[in-house]
Amino acid sequence: MKNNLLTDFSKYVSLNVLGMLGLSCYILADTFFTSARLGTNGLAALNIAISIYSVIHATGLMLGIGGATKYSIFQSQNQSSQANNVFTTTVLLGLGFGVIFVLIGLTASSSIAWLLGARGMILEMTDTYLKTILCFGPFFLLNQIFLAFVRNDHAPRLSMLGMIVGSLSNVVLDYVFMFPFNMGIFGAAFATGLAPIISMLVLSRHRIAKKNHFHFGAVDISFSKVFSIFGLGSSSFINEISSGIVLIVFNLLILQVAGNTGVAAYGIVANLALVALAMFTGIAQGAQPLTSRLYGQGQHKNAHKILKYSIIVSVSLGIVLYLIVFLFTDGFVSIFNSENDPLLASLAFEGLRIYFIGFFFVGVSIVSAAYLAATERPKPSFMISIVRGAVAILVFAITFSSLWGIDGIWLSFPMTELVTVVLSILLIRRTISQKSLRIKSPDFENTMDEKGGNKNG
Repeated sequence: MKNNLLTDFSKYVSLNVLGMLGLSCYILADTFFTSARLGTNGLAALNIAISIYSVIHATGLMLGIGGATKYSIFQSQNQSSQANNVFTTTVLLGLGFGVIFVLIGLTASSSIAWLLGARGMILEMTDTYLKTILCFGPFFLLNQIFLAFVRNDHAPRLSMLGMIVGSLSNVVLDYVFMFPFNMGIFGAAFATGLAPIISMLVLSRHRIAKKNHFHFGAVDISFSKVFSIFGLGSSSFINEISSGIVLIVFNLLILQVAGNTGVAAYGIVANLALVALAMFTGIAQGAQPLTSRLYGQGQHKNAHKILKYSIIVSVSLGIVLYLIVFLFTDGFVSIFNSENDPLLASLAFEGLRIYFIGFFFVGVSIVSAAYLAATERPKPSFMISIVRGAVAILVFAITFSSLWGIDGIWLSFPMTELVTVVLSILLIRRTISQKSLRIKSPDFENTMDEKGGNKNG
């Protein structure tokens, strides 16, 4: 059983990490081509706009992971009609949020760009990118939903393929739109917006091949069902939205202490960090279908083993990532420094080496929050995510920036992750202890009943 469990874990996690790596190339490709074509101003505009993409992506993850988790639990309990209703509800929620994003894009993109700190030429480029991305909001959300449901419907390979094909198409289209077609930053945003559509075309094979177990059912939306989806997906939402919050706060703080060049340097750090975070998210999302299925079947010890495997892989990955960044810092910086700006190179160099210390800890927090959500423990999951994504990072960033300038801003990320990992360990231990007590109690009572020693006898 242990070998089968480890094999399934390796399969789901490796495929999902590869898929998330491909998905993270959405923004990395934009960063590379924008830097090469539009220089420091383009890089600064993109970095300011990316925070809103994080909001869209976070909403999609919340709906996809929350709905797919509930779907897996119902399926493992042979409640197909309830599972289909969760799928239908999730898709409708995705469409609803998608329309909201489109309306925001059409009416408020320039105001949002200004509030995020964009000015002058950067304001115009940021507005263009934001408007385009927001208008593609429904496709981003639906793609995240279908990716999660296909993965949880025993098709992790197809889910991975959808993510990778969509991302590779974005890379190709980025080049075509920005160089031969000379479409500027609109070309970068347009390429990114087309990627989820291409991904969904790949995922449609699951239905065409008649391998899917989820179908559209009768519309029966209730507040409890919606809140359940939101609750189970809240940790994924907060983990992703934290990237957007960090981007916004850091951009505003860095503008004060290092100007547009500082923001461009943070663009390099942040986009490489997004790729690294995608790997840890891939571990968490890959483990989620197995954890939810085992939990739904009452196999709590095996669900706990999945958590152990996830933590071991996350810590190992964190060590490897830091070593790579430390050894090849100059190379990473030069890729995105097309103008060979010495100030940009210096700021990004220091930023990468300090910021990436946080990746020793971040994986434990992400997989712990995902485990708690997958086992229907949304409150402690949300607590981990909100401390990591909003409370601690804001406190440390504001405090440290006033003490040590831009170095303090870089340092706030690893300090946040250190605090969060301590909280995660405490909450996981408490949750496992509570579950152990609940599991042991019925066994004890059943044993007493068999001996004729129950409380009524």
